[in-house]
Amino acid sequence: MKFAYQILIHTPLWVWILLAYLVWQGIKSMQPRRATVWRALIVPVVFIVWGVSRIGLGHQAVSWPLVAWMTAALALLPLGVLTPRPFDVDHATGEIVRPGSIFGLIRNLIVFAAQYAVGVISAIDAGDRALAITAGRAISGATAGYFIGSTIALLVAYRRKRAAAQV
Repeated sequence: MKFAYQILIHTPLWVWILLAYLVWQGIKSMQPRRATVWRALIVPVVFIVWGVSRIGLGHQAVSWPLVAWMTAALALLPLGVLTPRPFDVDHATGEIVRPGSIFGLIRNLIVFAAQYAVGVISAIDAGDRALAITAGRAISGATAGYFIGSTIALLVAYRRKRAAAQV
């Protein structure tokens, strides 16, 4: 129990704030909602920035973390493009209208938990740090790739639906 407590108290405050935000957004996504296209991109942008920020080119002589990031990003980008979440467009306001779904909450928690676990492992065990860094980069790359793909899918579908309304 003391071990878990030490992990929790040594977790930076920004991590708990991010978790609270992701849970809040996930719970909100369970209800039907309306948002501007730019507001609908906040969570994807958070995950993309988080994913890209973890590339960490730094002073590492080994390029495996970067290779893992790129491979995972390229592998999951098509998944993001090919599995868009359904939405309609209110043609009067231009807002996106989405049905409620638990998908956002589950996705947010899985990605957060994976990133958190890698961060904890790399902070605790120096012997596993290299593996944790590579795994962390792969998770970050996969996350960024998926959300870049889903952002592309959202923007293309939004543009298509807006154009169809103007015809």
